[in-house]
This record gives sequence, structure tokens and C-alpha cells, in this order.
Amino acid sequence: MPYTLIHHTGCGSSKKGLALLQENGVEPEVHKYMNKSDMLSEDELRDIARKMGNVSPRVFLREKDALKLGLSDTASDNEVFTAMACDPRLIQRPIGINGQKAVLGRPNELLLDII
Repeated sequence: MPYTLIHHTGCGSSKKGLALLQENGVEPEVHKYMNKSDMLSEDELRDIARKMGNVSPRVFLREKDALKLGLSDTASDNEVFTAMACDPRLIQRPIGINGQKAVLGRPNELLLDII
């Protein structure tokens, strides 16, 4: 199963994460989730949370953007998944996915943990 990187080309951390993977011999499938045609669905986001160990979507929520975009800090996980699917700016990046494991690349070196 190929390594997939949930990637935003305009994000410095995401670019560094991609470069780190490539430097370590991993050429991931790059999922440019900010493109309208490649946005992540609620089901895909739930799958990522499951692969991270059944975590809350808040683990990979961009909190500062959530406040700007009107997502309450008391929103339920279901509301967070819905909001993320509707507005990809709410998704923290990069996220690495390899088989049944996923990790938020903060710091980027964590992306190597699931190779």
C-alpha cells in the first residue's frame, strides 16, 4: 500500500514534510486536499481519525482557523468532521497515511514513524 501525504502546497510545514519523506526514500502519493476536486469527505476524515488511533478530529484541527471560521470550541466531533469536510482550511497538515496507520506531521519527523 502506498504512503499517502495529505498535503497543502502553500504550507511551509507541509512542503518540509514532503521533502523529508523524499530524502528518506519515500515517494508518497500526494493528496492536495485544498483543491476543490480533492477535498476530503467526512468519511475520509473519520478514517484518518481511526487510523490515528480513534482520536477526536480536534487532534488534526487547525484551532486558530476554527475560531476565525466560527467553529465553536464546544462543537461536537461530528460537527468538527462536518466543518472540516466543508472547509479544508480547518485541517492541520501534513498528515501521513500508510496502510492502517496515520500520523499528523507536527513535527515533520513523525511522518517517518509509519514508514
